Amino acid sequence: MRVAIAGAGLAGLSCAKYLAERGHTPIVYEARNVLGGKIAAWKDDDGDWYETGLHIFFGAYPNMLQLFRELDIEDRLQWKSHSMIFNQPEEPGTYSRFDFPDLPAPLNGVAAILSNNDMLTWSEKVSFGIGLIPAMLRGQAYVEECDSKSWSEWLRSQNIPERVNDEVFIAMSKALNFINPDEISSTVLLTALNRFLQEKNGSKMAFLDGAPPERLCQPMVDYIEANGGEVHLNRPLKNIILKDDNSVKSFQIGGKEGKTLENIYADAYVSALPVDIFKLLLPKQWKEIKIFKGLDGLKGVPVINIHLWFDRKLTDIDHLLFSRSKLLSVYADMSITCKEYEDPDRSMLELVFAPAKDWIGRSDQDIIEATLLELKKLFPMHFSGENQPTLRKYKVVKTPLSVYKAVPGCQKIRPSQKTPINNFFLTGDYTMQRYLASMEGAVLSGKLCAEVVNEAKENLSEPQAQEKA
Repeated sequence: MRVAIAGAGLAGLSCAKYLAERGHTPIVYEARNVLGGKIAAWKDDDGDWYETGLHIFFGAYPNMLQLFRELDIEDRLQWKSHSMIFNQPEEPGTYSRFDFPDLPAPLNGVAAILSNNDMLTWSEKVSFGIGLIPAMLRGQAYVEECDSKSWSEWLRSQNIPERVNDEVFIAMSKALNFINPDEISSTVLLTALNRFLQEKNGSKMAFLDGAPPERLCQPMVDYIEANGGEVHLNRPLKNIILKDDNSVKSFQIGGKEGKTLENIYADAYVSALPVDIFKLLLPKQWKEIKIFKGLDGLKGVPVINIHLWFDRKLTDIDHLLFSRSKLLSVYADMSITCKEYEDPDRSMLELVFAPAKDWIGRSDQDIIEATLLELKKLFPMHFSGENQPTLRKYKVVKTPLSVYKAVPGCQKIRPSQKTPINNFFLTGDYTMQRYLASMEGAVLSGKLCAEVVNEAKENLSEPQAQEKA
């Protein structure tokens, strides 16, 4: 079958890869001039990369890790020590670590929590451990039930002290979905904790050794094209043209460099667009269909990613860091953590500014000034006294609508990859799969979408041939 796919992010490329493996011909159309969607990156005039986000790969990402193996690029993942490292605001310039020993799960996670005495008291650890028992024993079914509560509400329902939230989960909530614990669905954090505690290397982290479009997305494109598929940039989906029975007749694709629109005919059609963009293109005939009407409750969360190039080293830590700042989420010195960005003498900090809803409309200069004030708290030894580091340049990347905002109640309205339209399918991390809004979720959704398209092949006609007849 010929399958037209709108969007060359991880979901669209994953779907295309697995369709090509099944002998189909995927044709991917991407609106922008860069691969990757939410993991896109660009080079500035100096040849330095800047990215849409700080992208971390976890040991609990089985579908992503399988993809790396299938593409034979496993060596591009730079695995860090099995630790989680938090700044300590009450002791500026210091860190608190959760180090996972080489033990089976969940013993290694329990040991990591019990050995850290900086952030939680013993009574808080015990209360938290008891509270997690239902999730660990009842598994994903219990986790899904908890979507009715925010994380803060779930903690209170389990009689877990509020200080546990303050010390650990404000930082984790912002890292997972860019919002605070009183907004995020408890399903998100419980899903992550289940994976981290039940898989030995679930919480182990890796950085990609370079920019995602080149080091991950391009190998996917090469694989797709080697197996008969195509990927086209600068070709946005403009309209979904319907037949009289409301199935898809064609994708209307924008021409290159402002040329006229082109109708693309295929046997099956896939939207791999972000949910907010897809809603804008949704045909009016579909808007009252339950699976599409539910999308009104899914909306992207604003995210700001910041890059700061300094004239000297600020840290020697080769790892992701949880800032525990009111304005910042996670950060890393990419000149240490990423091979392609390596610089032995100068730091390039990449930081996630979250929650960003009150800042997305502010100027870059305002955002940088606020970030530097936070850095003075994180690195007081560098940003006080004489001979302070010089900010050589900066780049602010704003994404007004990024991954869907995973608030309570979202689970029941997330759509499946299969729709009531017989020749139209969905993929994207907002579609239903267990890994929620993440790179793993995007890859898994693409794989699941390829499966349902393949299963539908016997029922799909060949509209391309019909149009030409």
